[in-house]
Amino acid sequence: MGIYGVFDILGPVMIGPSSSHTAGAARLGKIAKSICNNKLKRVNFKLHGSFAKTYKGHGTDKALVAGVLDMEPCDVRLKNSMKIAKEENIEIKFEEIDLGNVHPNTVKFEIIDINNKKTEVVGSSIGGGNVIITEVNKKKVEFSGEYPTLIISHKDVPGVVSKVTAIVYEYNINIAFMKVFRTEKGKVAEMVFETDTSLNEDIINKIKKVPLVEKVINIEPVKLYIEDIC
Repeated sequence: MGIYGVFDILGPVMIGPSSSHTAGAARLGKIAKSICNNKLKRVNFKLHGSFAKTYKGHGTDKALVAGVLDMEPCDVRLKNSMKIAKEENIEIKFEEIDLGNVHPNTVKFEIIDINNKKTEVVGSSIGGGNVIITEVNKKKVEFSGEYPTLIISHKDVPGVVSKVTAIVYEYNINIAFMKVFRTEKGKVAEMVFETDTSLNEDIINKIKKVPLVEKVINIEPVKLYIEDIC
């Protein structure tokens, strides 16, 4: 039998009705906004499975919009997020889609920022307000959003991973989880670090200068329990 904490039983601090369909959805939206890291112009939410079938009745649509507006799952403005997005001149669209063999509570974000740059994020709400991000800009990844996260695109050759981990060690940053994803040997790979503490600009800039590192995305954590705020 598994060991459960009190928050696993009681659920997250949130605007209801559902931890999966509202709290989880809001966290997914907030993480997607963090990855975009710019003011929004347009967001297309492509909904899969039960998200697609029940998103209006469970308030998933309002929660997703609240998330990309940078609201917490417990923010009382969540109920008016659609109106707020309209006031901020952000175009919102919802679309039902079959994303294949993924969790039933999955959404694909297609975000256009004010500079017309496109960001794509795929994530799932897996229960109790917990989420998992599985794709960023068409690249396979996997992280929870609970930790400071670094996604590093790099050439898949020996030595790149060790050079990056050496920099993280130099700054005394502890790596909680680390995974490397690739589709083909010797091509572009994605290195995902989830760390115990946030990485400052000095560390990120140093990693960007590592030979064969092509892109670095820094994502601040989106906590599940934030009683100090809510």
